[in-house]
Order: sequence, then structure tokens, then C-alpha cells
Amino acid sequence: MEPVSAEHVTAFRRFNRYFTRRVGVLDDHYLGQDRPLGEARLLFEIGDGASLRELRSRLGLDAGYLSRMAKALEGQGMVRLGAHPHDSRVRMIELTPAGRVEVEEQNRRAGATAAGLIEGLSETQRAELVRAMTTTQRLLRLAGITVDLVDGAAPHARACLDAYAADIDERFPEGFDKADLVRPEEVSGDAGAFFVAREEGRPVGCGALRRLAPGVGEIRHVWVHPEARRLGLARRLLDALEQEAGARHFTVVRLDTHAALTEAQAMYRACGYTAIPAYDDNVYASHWFEKRLRPEDGRP
Repeated sequence: MEPVSAEHVTAFRRFNRYFTRRVGVLDDHYLGQDRPLGEARLLFEIGDGASLRELRSRLGLDAGYLSRMAKALEGQGMVRLGAHPHDSRVRMIELTPAGRVEVEEQNRRAGATAAGLIEGLSETQRAELVRAMTTTQRLLRLAGITVDLVDGAAPHARACLDAYAADIDERFPEGFDKADLVRPEEVSGDAGAFFVAREEGRPVGCGALRRLAPGVGEIRHVWVHPEARRLGLARRLLDALEQEAGARHFTVVRLDTHAALTEAQAMYRACGYTAIPAYDDNVYASHWFEKRLRPEDGRP
């Protein structure tokens, strides 16, 4: 991964300063209501009710700060705090009728503010802005996802493989047998590697690498959760696997894929993989690919 340039950092910070000023983030009375942005956002995120643990993870807040905001809102009659009906250790928060009224008004004002910001643009310019914001959100999501090397038996690794198996079981006409997933010992330690992608602590993708022969690795089970697709995460996982292959002094990586996975075939070809004859007897495979690497860095 190339280092971030000072020019890019400056441009990013400049945009942040402009945008936060225009939408009123710095105002203690966000959207003209009698509360700062933090409390307003918390009310919005509570929705039909949530646990404080879930909100802390979703919003990336310190536990103490979230607890103080929740208690302040409770004191104002905006929320109710209580225990989960089936687990007294989990604290729940829900909106009161007054809280719901305030969120409705918040939504109305936020919509009016957004409309006011872009009403000076033509319809073509508005469409251009929306496309740019969509791209910005996609890239920021991708940037916020971590891709980490984990043990093949780690809970998130197995959870990803279970989700992968369920996903392709629906897509393959013949179904899929979970017994054909890689075993933890095949993708751990000297035998191989397993990567898990996480978004806000939740696993959203995976990929495995195992040794086939001296200097030859095999990539298996590259998968992305449906909610994290079209971000570019599959390519990022593939890049991590290739980097790991290079670090292990593999000169070639191979993989196979099913006829139904046309988008995977297109990605592999776009990433420099070439079709080869079958190298295994995988009953689910109809296409086989390989890519030659420089062992020192995993690059072609």
C-alpha cells in the first residue's frame, strides 16, 4: 500500500472543514433544535430501540461518553433505559413519545437543510453531486474496512466461511457441501493464511491461501458479504492474499471457480489471472486460473 500524500491529506481536511461548517455540525443547537449534534445523532440512531453496546459499536463512541449522553436524554424525557428482556446484562435504550416527536422534527429540518444546500444547482449539477457523494461514501467505507490475518480456526474466520457456504449453496445449481470448505489447519501457520475483512468490528469478507506445492499457492473462498459488495473489497482481499503469497516465496498462485460465479471470473481476469487447464478435481470448479508473482512482494 502506497503512503498517503500530504496533498491528499490537505484536500481531505479542507473538504471536512467546509462540509461540517455548511451542515451546521459546529452549532450547539444542531438544526435549530436545543441540542448538539452528538445527542441529535444518538436519538436518530436509536430508531425502534437498540442496545447501548450496539450503538457504541455503530457510532464508534467511548462507553462513558455514550452513557452520559443516554442519561442526559433520559433526564430530558427523550429516552427510556432498561435491561434486555432476555439478558439483564445488556442495557437497552428506546425513544419515548417525546423522543419520537423530536426525531420526526429533526428529519423534517434535516431534509429542508439538505434541499436548501443544493437548490441553487441545476438538475444536472444535483445529479453530478449525488454521484460524487455516492463515490465518496463507497471509498470511505472501503477505507474504513480492515483486512487482518487471523488463525483459520478463529471465530470470525469460521463465521465468514459459514456465511460463504450458505451464500454459494443458494447460487450453485447443485448446492454446496460445507465439508468441502478448507480446514483450519490448511490455512494457518506454515500451511497457509486466512484473512478476515471487518467493518466496524463486524466480519464482512474473507479469503484463504494454502500451499499446493513448493513455490505454488492456492487462493480459496474469496467472499464478501452482500452488504459490502461493489466497494472494491474483493480486490483488496485478493491483493492481501497475493502479498502474503509473495511473502511466503510463492512464485505462482492458482485458483478455481464455478461457472455461476461470472463476476468472480471477470475480476480474476482483470487482476491478471490467466486461464489454465484443470489442476484439481474440485467438483464445483469449471474454470481454473493462475498468476505468476515476484516472491519478494507478491506482485506480477
